[in-house]
Formats: sequence, structure tokens, C-alpha cells
Amino acid sequence: MTQSGSPPASPLLELLLRQRIAIVAALSGLVAISWFYLFVMAADMSAMADMGMQMHAASRGAIDFVLLLAMWWVMMIGMMLPSAAPMILTFATISRRRRARSQPYAPTALFAAGYLLAWGGFSVLATLAQWSLERVALLSPMDMAATSPLLGGLLFVAAGLYQLTPLKQACLRLCRSPFDFVINHWRDGAGGALRMGFSHGLYCIGCCWILMLLLFVGGVMNLIWVALLTAVVLVEKLFTAGRWLGLAGGVLLAAYGVILLALG
Repeated sequence: MTQSGSPPASPLLELLLRQRIAIVAALSGLVAISWFYLFVMAADMSAMADMGMQMHAASRGAIDFVLLLAMWWVMMIGMMLPSAAPMILTFATISRRRRARSQPYAPTALFAAGYLLAWGGFSVLATLAQWSLERVALLSPMDMAATSPLLGGLLFVAAGLYQLTPLKQACLRLCRSPFDFVINHWRDGAGGALRMGFSHGLYCIGCCWILMLLLFVGGVMNLIWVALLTAVVLVEKLFTAGRWLGLAGGVLLAAYGVILLALG
């Protein structure tokens, strides 16, 4: 017995607590680094705009594509990782308990790496979309925002309608139930952990991909817009009322898109 009269914590519980603290610290650090990178990128772009420098899509080369891809990938990490943290912590807890029982397990880092691969794949598609929109002058290469009210209106309508679809709700249910996903989709070994993280990363994208494309309207490097969308994703996934707020938000997004189309 301890001096307070309560039994001492078991070694497993102490180990789990230390592991959770370490994982939360690592995830928080990764998110902080991602946002710092975005702030630096936004500041550089603002300085270029002040100097009147323009980067035309036709003049972009392979290096510019890689830098644009890196920007999208880092932005996806900064936006999506906070809402994926409960799932990563759940995996870590179950994996640690399996290890204590001498059952097959895998490092949590491999599970998290699966998310990064999935978000990297989406980043490639987003980069190609941005590249294409710039080439047809529908997106400004400097502030990375839509130059066409028609494009903005269509994206808002599409985002609003997608919020109401069964596919969106199915992905959201899997994102909101970390324990159920890990139990029902468990795969042994390092490859299994990577596959699980990749699969759940795809469900995360299934929840939010169209919201991410709204960055083309507000500006890909508009950090206020990025932070707002991050908050929407977080509320939808982690809070009890998130589903209903998402449905209500879908109606508002679609209505706003119709207004933009009418005014355009």
C-alpha cells in the first residue's frame, strides 16, 4: 500500500501511461513543426507578393512541383494528425497489451506511417489538381486562390452535398470509433500495422477530401482558412455533436455555393 492508502499502480499501467505521454509529445511536436513550416511558407509567399514577383504555371519545373507537393503533404499532416491522434493512441494501447501477453504486435510508428502514406497520396492528387488549375488560369499561382467565382461556387456546392452522402457518413463512423476499427481490422506484423494505418488514413481522406479542396477557394496558403478547416475536421471526428454539425454545415456550404453561382 502507498502512503495515501491506495494500491500502487501496476507496471503495465505505468508503462501505458508513459507510452501515451511519449506518443502525444511526438504527435504534438510533428504538428507544431508542420504549422511552423506553413507559417514560413506563407511568409515567403507574402514577401514575394510585396515585391511583385509572379510564378506562372507555365514556368514551373520539377523542383517547383516537388516543393508544392511537400507543402500539401506537410499541410495534410498539420490538419489531419490532431484528429487521428485518438486512433493512434488506441492502436498503441492495444499493441502494448498484446506484447505483454506475448501476442504478435507492431511498433506504433509503423501504424502512423500508414497515415502519412495515405495523406501523401492525396497530396500528389491535390498538387496535380492545383498545377492543372493554374495552367488554365482558374487559380492564381501567387495566392493559390480561385480566380473564377464559378469554380468557387461549384466547390462549395460539391462540398456541401458530399457532407450529406452515405459515403461521408460511413467514413465518419469509422473515424469516430477508434477501438472498433482496431479490433475489427487488426492485422498482425509490421506490414499489417502499416496497412491498418494506410486504410484508416484513407477513411480520414474520405471524410475530408472535399473540404480540403475548399482551400482552392480561400487560398491554399491562407492560414486562417487552413486553421478553420482543421477545426471543422476536429469537431466532426471527436465531438458527439460533430455528425449533426457536419450535416448542418453541409447545407450551409451548399447554400453559400448557390449564392456564389448566382452572383457570378
